Amino acid sequence: MHYNRARSKTPLAKFEECLQRLEKIVQELEKGEVPLEKSLTLFEEGMQLSSACRKELEQAEGKVEILLKKNGKLQAEPFEPLMDKATNRH
Repeated sequence: MHYNRARSKTPLAKFEECLQRLEKIVQELEKGEVPLEKSLTLFEEGMQLSSACRKELEQAEGKVEILLKKNGKLQAEPFEPLMDKATNRH
């Protein structure tokens, strides 16, 4: 799998590489021209890449919270994605 190559890189490079590969997989599957066996393999790889990206984002979120705690009087607040903020406006 391609995502194993990204393990030796920085977290940001790993995230970006995983995200690019995931986008390519989605494009390939959306074309609908891939045989079933290959589709299943791509889907499995995509799920692993998605999990890896989610893990990197969660770790970055934790680092932001730690930085907020360390810098004086700032209060640590959980990260709220833009989508969550938009849905809370209703």
